[in-house]
Amino acid sequence: MDGRFTCAIIVAAGDSTRMGYKLSKQLIPLNGRAAIEYTLKAFQSCDLIDEIVVVARPVDIENIAEVAFKFKKVSTVTAGGSTRMASVRKGIHAADKRVTHFAIHDGARVLITPEEIERVLSAAYENGAATLATPVTDTVKVVGEDGAILSTPDRSSMWAVQTPQVFEKDLYKRAMGNALMNNLDVTDDCSMVEAIGEQVLTVRGEYSNIKLTTPVDITIAEALLSKRK
Repeated sequence: MDGRFTCAIIVAAGDSTRMGYKLSKQLIPLNGRAAIEYTLKAFQSCDLIDEIVVVARPVDIENIAEVAFKFKKVSTVTAGGSTRMASVRKGIHAADKRVTHFAIHDGARVLITPEEIERVLSAAYENGAATLATPVTDTVKVVGEDGAILSTPDRSSMWAVQTPQVFEKDLYKRAMGNALMNNLDVTDDCSMVEAIGEQVLTVRGEYSNIKLTTPVDITIAEALLSKRK
């Protein structure tokens, strides 16, 4: 559409330390299917996605590829790097040369929907950068090293950022170049874009778009997936 070509970079190269599994959490069975299959199905079903690149741990590539290549939009399953940023870079290098926008998504967010993907993509097409996010519902405290509360930020202005995070190609490459040059320690891709003074638009997501991190998340994800069916 209008010369745009959007590549989804599915980052699935993390370990499962907090999950307590030797198996990659991308391959944990949820209602009988590998977790990452739900993620890939959502991106496959979104009409605005042209290509999917999956970034996995080298040890997981064969097993993840077996699942990933069931989906026609998946062009590559490539090995990740030692950090999240390095893994995303490898995914970007593997993307089609026609790409105009990157949609970067945590593979462990298996409850993402095609509708959410489309909303955040549409916002990024208009604004250059956008991310799914939800208003924070808990009261958040700033805590010192000794465990004492230092302050209580105004909750009304705080949002929890999710993925996908979508960026125009040249903007994202400029932000990543700056992060690499200055050794920035960032926790998400939006932080890199913020660091060069550019704005990222937040798009209201769903609280169900959780990330598989601990064993309780598996129970929640299976219940939500069963309800959807």
